[in-house]
Amino acid sequence: MSKKLWGGRFTQPTDKFVEEFTASIDFDQRMYRYDIQGSLAHAHMLGRQGIIAEEEAEQICVGLNGILADMDAGKIEFSVALEDIHMNIEARLIERIGSVGGKLHTGRSRNDQVAVDIRLYLRDEMKAILAYLDKLQEALLQQADDNLDTIMPGYTHLQTAQPVLFAHHMLAYYEMFCRDSGRMDDCLRRMNVLPLGAGALAGTTFPIDRESVAQELGFDGVTRNSLDSVSDRDFALEFCAASATLMMHLSRLSEELVLWSSADFNFIELSDAFCTGSSIMPQKKNPDVPELVRGKTGRVYGNLISLLTLMKSLPLAYNKDMQEDKEPLFDSIDTVKGSLKIFADMIALMNVKVDNMRVAAARGFSTATDVADYCVTKGIPFRDAHEIVGKTVRYCIEHNKDIPELSLAEFKQFSPVIEEDIYNFVTLEASVNARKATGGTARIAVAAEIELARKNRQENK
Repeated sequence: MSKKLWGGRFTQPTDKFVEEFTASIDFDQRMYRYDIQGSLAHAHMLGRQGIIAEEEAEQICVGLNGILADMDAGKIEFSVALEDIHMNIEARLIERIGSVGGKLHTGRSRNDQVAVDIRLYLRDEMKAILAYLDKLQEALLQQADDNLDTIMPGYTHLQTAQPVLFAHHMLAYYEMFCRDSGRMDDCLRRMNVLPLGAGALAGTTFPIDRESVAQELGFDGVTRNSLDSVSDRDFALEFCAASATLMMHLSRLSEELVLWSSADFNFIELSDAFCTGSSIMPQKKNPDVPELVRGKTGRVYGNLISLLTLMKSLPLAYNKDMQEDKEPLFDSIDTVKGSLKIFADMIALMNVKVDNMRVAAARGFSTATDVADYCVTKGIPFRDAHEIVGKTVRYCIEHNKDIPELSLAEFKQFSPVIEEDIYNFVTLEASVNARKATGGTARIAVAAEIELARKNRQENK
């Protein structure tokens, strides 16, 4: 098992440390199912094309399926001496069925073999990520639906700005994750072409049928240039870039969950299942999950930079440097999947403290802009109205009052155009529901967005 499948050129054994240093089996073994899947399709094609005898192709396929069953059962120990998952599988195939196993590599190279393995593997992982994204979006929609009458303070600069519906806030994240889903879908479509058949870099002299292999493996087509086929990792970069953006969105939501669950805000309570306690302070309930997701965002950013740096100076075609593409890619996959899975469940079980949100929304002069808009409807230019309300707010601060608490006489100190109907504009409900335009926070507008989102989701199933 330690004999190199490429050893004919060499007269000395590989240094033991070099073997360990250059091997990738410790991390690329996770692709074993996809390596065998690609090899089965390649073997079928070799037999159909008469490149090898059909009975030999069948013998190879039986051997590969046996190896797959043993690997699934954990019966095979991988060898560092055999470097990677491709050579581990091929060596075991030859060991099981004899020299016929050596014919499997006809018309291909490890360069195009690894390129197809990564695409097959990433394709399935991206579908799983899209499913977790969908589950998170559903949880956000449900929270929005359940909180159509829940008013909270909206913030800019983390200062109270204007009242908004909590449902509207949840839909903001829904929109972010819709874009993330679109980026993943776009990457998936661009990635789904077959590189197998490019050989080491120049193609192959054998009469292979790449299109039939692509069809068998579920690819939309084949790559068009052999040099690019084996040296392209754009699809991995696109995935890591999309993952970095997705994690940024999760991190922003994490930050809000951490703030909202604190005693100072007290807007939400996360389920005990997603929190931990303190080893010394018995009263503590720490939002560890959103904190950890916020922290893991940095490693996904780092993975993107690692891949960009890896690829930035590589001449065509394949280079050994590219072995380093897998660990950052795999880590991003694992991190994104785990973060989405746990977030979907956490959001679904989140308890919203409606009364506390309303009390907070009533503080901080959140309806000041509505007073300015009211003055505009009375013929005052907005800049003048802005100054009037600014003075009104200063008066409120000096007298420890909020805007709705002012008497009409107090209002008229700042502008004679203000009448009794001002009180129809400065309640939280009036402020929220006045913003009816598409994308606004009015209940009717938010309810319409929830309905539209559900309709679109149903159509896309």
